[in-house]
Amino acid sequence: MNNFPTEEINEVIENEAVTFTAESASRLDSSIAENCDMSRSSAQQLIENGSVTVNGKTVTQKSCKLKSGDSVTVELPEPEDCTALPQDIPLDIVYEDEHLLVVNKPKGMVVHPAPGNPDGTLVNALLWHCKDGLSGINGVIRPGIVHRIDKDTSGLLVVAKNDKAHAGLAEQIKEHSFTRIYNALLYGHPQNDSGTVNAPIGRNPNDRKKMAVTEKNSKNAVTHFKVLEDFGEFSLCEMKLETGRTHQIRVHMSYIGYPVVGDPLYAPKEGKNKFGIVGQALHARVMGFVHPISGEYMEFSSELPAYFSEVVEKLRRNSQR
Repeated sequence: MNNFPTEEINEVIENEAVTFTAESASRLDSSIAENCDMSRSSAQQLIENGSVTVNGKTVTQKSCKLKSGDSVTVELPEPEDCTALPQDIPLDIVYEDEHLLVVNKPKGMVVHPAPGNPDGTLVNALLWHCKDGLSGINGVIRPGIVHRIDKDTSGLLVVAKNDKAHAGLAEQIKEHSFTRIYNALLYGHPQNDSGTVNAPIGRNPNDRKKMAVTEKNSKNAVTHFKVLEDFGEFSLCEMKLETGRTHQIRVHMSYIGYPVVGDPLYAPKEGKNKFGIVGQALHARVMGFVHPISGEYMEFSSELPAYFSEVVEKLRRNSQR
């Protein structure tokens, strides 16, 4: 099974990598266990599997001794619990050819099976629709999935039907030539009508289920934003991703003080707001890329889902009074 090297992002699929610097002399397995929040036996298995480098060189001896200042990188593979099964679930297909398809994912649908969401996912639906015609680069749990969006984020997603298409699409995301524009409803109004948030994102050291702006074990993350409409207490904004880190827009907007409406993780006290929105009001509206086989530039757009557009209309009416 191939492992194509791509960077993640809410969203390019890859194994998560953690890098840390040894602060004192210690055993490698103990240091990994402490810095990666895992058992020592799990750390030893990763070392033996060749998933650990020290100062850029792969180390397979679990008893390896670290010196202060050594740089350690650990690849943390996501577990593949089982093979995803086909399910007859309707898909909103925006475009399809023999190499790829573009789908409009609804709010509430998980992209691929995971603990707590074993079925009913986009992957289950794709397996039914495409039969065996999906790329295998990301394994049996995520066939065809080049990038992903969160469960409660709606909008456009491209799916690869073969490994060549998958590799070409992933490379464009890695090189930041893949267009991804989102609409988000934010609490408040950013001080500037447009701007850029350039702040590294990594796992929240205090809550492994969340991401955070942090310098430790992080990757660079860049989000460009523009205010489309100001409703006083709220604003409708456009976000253009330069990178694609997990929860990037949600983390960046919360970081600058204007979290996404309904976001249960990064606007915790406003998980359910006066509009009854549960889950972030975030929609992947525009997606553009060069077709990995034909070389043609293609761009697609998706209207805001009903729940989102209805709230925007209410805000417009209220602001005109």
